[in-house]
Amino acid sequence: MPLLHLWQEHFGFISDEGVNWIAAKLNLQPVNLLEVVTFYPMFRQQSAGKRHIRVCRTLSCAMAGSYQLMEKFCGAAGIERKIDKQEVHNPVSVSADGNYSIEFVECLASCGTAPVCMIDDDLHENVQPDGAANILSNPQSAIRNPPSPHPLEHRLIFKNIGREDWEIDIDAYIRDGGYKQLEKAVTMSRIDIVNEVKTSGLRGRGGAGFPCGVKWSFIKPDEKKPVYLIANADESEPGTFKDRYIIHQDPHQLLEGILISCFALNAHIAYIYIRGEFPEGARILERAIEAARAKNFLGKNILGSGFDVDVYIHRGAGAYICGEETGLIESLEGKRAYPRIKPPYFPAVLGLYMCPTIVNNVETLCHVKHIIAMGGAKYAQLGRPNNTGTRIVCVSGDVQRPGYFEIEVGAVTMGQLIYDMAGGLKFGRRLKAVIPGGSSAKVLRADERFKLKQKQLDGSTIEREMSIDEIPMDFDSLTAAGSMAGSGGVIVLDDSRDMVWTLNNINEFYAHESCGQCTPCREGALWMKKITDRMLLGGGVIEDPRTLKTIGDNIAGRTICAFGEACAWPTQSFVEKFPDEFAGHALKPVPPPLPPEYTPEELVERETIPTSPLAHDPGWEKAGAAGTI
Repeated sequence: MPLLHLWQEHFGFISDEGVNWIAAKLNLQPVNLLEVVTFYPMFRQQSAGKRHIRVCRTLSCAMAGSYQLMEKFCGAAGIERKIDKQEVHNPVSVSADGNYSIEFVECLASCGTAPVCMIDDDLHENVQPDGAANILSNPQSAIRNPPSPHPLEHRLIFKNIGREDWEIDIDAYIRDGGYKQLEKAVTMSRIDIVNEVKTSGLRGRGGAGFPCGVKWSFIKPDEKKPVYLIANADESEPGTFKDRYIIHQDPHQLLEGILISCFALNAHIAYIYIRGEFPEGARILERAIEAARAKNFLGKNILGSGFDVDVYIHRGAGAYICGEETGLIESLEGKRAYPRIKPPYFPAVLGLYMCPTIVNNVETLCHVKHIIAMGGAKYAQLGRPNNTGTRIVCVSGDVQRPGYFEIEVGAVTMGQLIYDMAGGLKFGRRLKAVIPGGSSAKVLRADERFKLKQKQLDGSTIEREMSIDEIPMDFDSLTAAGSMAGSGGVIVLDDSRDMVWTLNNINEFYAHESCGQCTPCREGALWMKKITDRMLLGGGVIEDPRTLKTIGDNIAGRTICAFGEACAWPTQSFVEKFPDEFAGHALKPVPPPLPPEYTPEELVERETIPTSPLAHDPGWEKAGAAGTI
């Protein structure tokens, strides 16, 4: 993948010549390269324009006007987009003069500043459709200044984000007490560091919420194989945009957390797997690594401890599935990101190169530094029982002040987050629903009542009935409410939103991002997208809501990795929570089956196709118009 990135950056696309040349250099067959090139969306096999525009189309950006932005860009650049309804995504469109090219892409991890786009390697935030022409004529990246901390925040990880006196170089970091925790850690025993992380109760901040110290303890103290640590910086979950800011504005905090973790795990090599859409972030981290190496914080015999460790950056190429830890490992090994079957391929046993491997999220690794500074017991006093420490929640969608907030876990309710910290709903609008943990989390209705069991400090448990505004923002409460905390991406939906349109946008994301390894996911995700496509176009049939629910039920729990649940849960929950809206888009009766003697001409006359998987494809609704029988 590094060679593929280099070739494309130099020549603009990956030609057959490039595939053959790289294959020869790596002693591989061209087909081995071709399967990688065609798997990852960022790799192109045809030339793009001199300036390439990527417009985010996922939910938060779509709600903010990214589809209108696409139209304005095309008009300003003289591009005629050819839309193929049979494709989940349309290929790159190039202007007649070759100066510009454009494509829709999935989440760019800046949902709080939607709509966003990238022009070449530069991110542009809050790009209003009417400003598209101006950006093309003056394409300087304009990143907004981060907001000041809210009084309800408790910043540990984000304490340096947005500081006026803050610089990202290593000298500023050291002046602020940076790398002191690494100096302390190398004087501790490895088991003591692992125990401190266990005592802290730190749970993974990437989505699953698995206890970090427990995961670390899976590595045997006397392990004979090499041990690897991977920082998962493939921030791709729509609604989530926390890791981007850590990487861009406090890279040494992440690096220190990685180095402490490597020492605790006796891992001599760490990889930071970073999204391909974060090119500037990758450069920032490369510079941070070299600066740390120059001061002996990594490399040979770090800080005179006798411990050697190296950290490497590995860029992905636009595949959401690489957020799944075994898919990430496959990608890091230079293959398609097909998740592995667990068991036997638990990363802590058989991970990278079939060696023990720990994969942790960027935010999780940053917390390690603060646990060493505070001590595990003191860190555990932050937050709630079994939901300790702080975590970063990202709010986007229909609120006045979208953005990120670092809170003690469970110390802030959903209502406080939406109405106080994020400024409430837009003028004249009412809350309709909330997706509390990234787009894969089940949606919660604003008018629901929830019965939640809550663990108290004395160990007892009480049950309370509460509204959505009263739900504490912690792992266990959101799970008890029927959803999940996930990656911390809170997407707010007001009463102007069509829930079928919302689900269709989410379905398109998962249909595009399925790795294709498992049949239920590969076929089901696309099928659900086609049904909601057709419902929006006015062709929905009465059976569609039930069919959607059935498809989702037959995906969840039947795939190798959790992507099956990720694509099924939105459909299951939206159809269940908003039945009237889905019924309103599904009014046509189901046509009776056709006898086998019907001719293609008679099919055209009837205009509809009998109920079958193909009938849910909007391209088949009018066979004559689609040109396919």
